[in-house]
Amino acid sequence: MDGIVGWDAVLEGHLAAEQCKVLASARIGMAGAGGLGSNCAVFLARTGIRDFVIADPDVVALSNLNRQHFFPRHLGLPKVEALGAVLRELNPSVILRLEQRALDGPSACGLFAGCDIVVEAVDDPEVKKSLVEALLLAGHRVVSASGMAGWGGVPMTARKLGSRLVVVGDHVSGIGPGMPPLAPRVVMAAAMEADAVLEMLLGECS
Repeated sequence: MDGIVGWDAVLEGHLAAEQCKVLASARIGMAGAGGLGSNCAVFLARTGIRDFVIADPDVVALSNLNRQHFFPRHLGLPKVEALGAVLRELNPSVILRLEQRALDGPSACGLFAGCDIVVEAVDDPEVKKSLVEALLLAGHRVVSASGMAGWGGVPMTARKLGSRLVVVGDHVSGIGPGMPPLAPRVVMAAAMEADAVLEMLLGECS
């Protein structure tokens, strides 16, 4: 094989043609490409999303490898470039706009104009709050996450807050001393964000 996979063939045994069409035509904004954003984007790409706008200011550091969808070969690269390479390796037909920059509310609204849904995937609680508020005010549908630190603990849930916002996580476990960000719960939250995106999109053609 030449390594090129036709994603219609990958998904046709799992999803109806109309569902595949909806996913392939959607554009998803990713505000962050770390533990939440990198894993969520890969989950979405595996499910048929092909068009992403991704923003993150950081580079891949050694400490990121415990929970983010990167590998030692990506160390020192901008996270958006590393994630772009992962997504293209998985599906060379993906359409990517990659921006190595931090976001605030106004810049996020401009960058993600035209996106069907925006996934909030930043670490700082104040930035998270300002992004979500600005995106909702601009009319975007948003999937956010809150509470994924440590291990065990409170079960994670998905809360629908109005018609355009879903927040996943355990809603209490912030990162701090004795509560590190570890792969199992971070990836769990990322998977729940991806699932919430799919529910928003596929609910339109069910």
